[in-house]
Amino acid sequence: MIRIIKAALVAFIGLHALFYAIQNIANLAQAHGALLYVISLADHEVYPRTAFFALANPALAWFALGAVLIGEFAVSFFGIKGGWDLLRARTADPATFHAAKKAGIIAAGIALLTWFGLFMTFGAAFFQMWQTEVGTGSMEGAFMYGVASAVVMLFVCLTADD
Repeated sequence: MIRIIKAALVAFIGLHALFYAIQNIANLAQAHGALLYVISLADHEVYPRTAFFALANPALAWFALGAVLIGEFAVSFFGIKGGWDLLRARTADPATFHAAKKAGIIAAGIALLTWFGLFMTFGAAFFQMWQTEVGTGSMEGAFMYGVASAVVMLFVCLTADD
C-alpha cells in the first residue's frame, strides 16, 4: 500500500503542474500581463525602491513566462512518468522499486526549482512580488506547491518500507 501511495503522490505532482501549465496557456495574455506587472515593480508602495532593477520589457516577461511553462511541463512529464514507473514497480524487489523513483524525484526537484527558485527566489525576493495582491497570490501558491513537492520528495525517498 505504501508503494501505491508513493506512486499516486508522484503522479499528483505531475498532474498538478500539468493543470497549471494548461491554465497558463488558456490564459496566456493574462499570465504574461501578471508576470510583466510583477517584474516591472508596478504599484510597489511598501518598498518603493529596489536594490536591483525592474524589467518593463514585454519580451523579457515572455521569456520568464516561457521558463515557467517549461518548468511546469517538465514537472508534469516527469511526475506522470514517475508515478507510472512506481506503479509498475510496486510488486518488484526493493532495488527495482528504488530505481523506479528516479523520474519522480526529478519531478519534485524541478518543481522546487520552478516554484521555489523562480517564484520565491526571483519573484518574491528579487522583484518583491509580495507587495501587490497579484504577486502575493502567486507567491503563496508557489510556496504551497514547493512545500508539497518537497514533502512528497522526502516521502518517496524513504526506503524503510521499500
